[in-house]
Amino acid sequence: VQLQASGGGLVQAGGSLRLSCAASGCSFSTYRMGWFRQAPGKEREFVAFISWSGGSTYYADSVKGRFSISRDNAKNTVSLQMNSLKPEDTAVYYCAASQRLTPLTTADEYDYWGQGTQVTVSS
Repeated sequence: VQLQASGGGLVQAGGSLRLSCAASGCSFSTYRMGWFRQAPGKEREFVAFISWSGGSTYYADSVKGRFSISRDNAKNTVSLQMNSLKPEDTAVYYCAASQRLTPLTTADEYDYWGQGTQVTVSS
């Protein structure tokens, strides 16, 4: 499974970005997908999760109401729409894939990771 994240960049506080993650080498619809982020000096933290069909999503409290995860199984992509961005959202964002049935809110529940894309929010 190969995951390629893109869409990061520099944005002012209050702005928006849309991250995308393209998957290859797998039956994409059999993987539950997640987004994590890691700021300098901090541990990787859960951001959002989406089920196989996209019918179920879950968010970290810190992004709930501002971020939205979606997927397109026909295109083998998962996206993260980020609105009302704050400086504390600055981090490298990673997409990840898992076939496990556990809650999928911790990094060790995921088996495959993309390379990460930098998001920087200026104040």
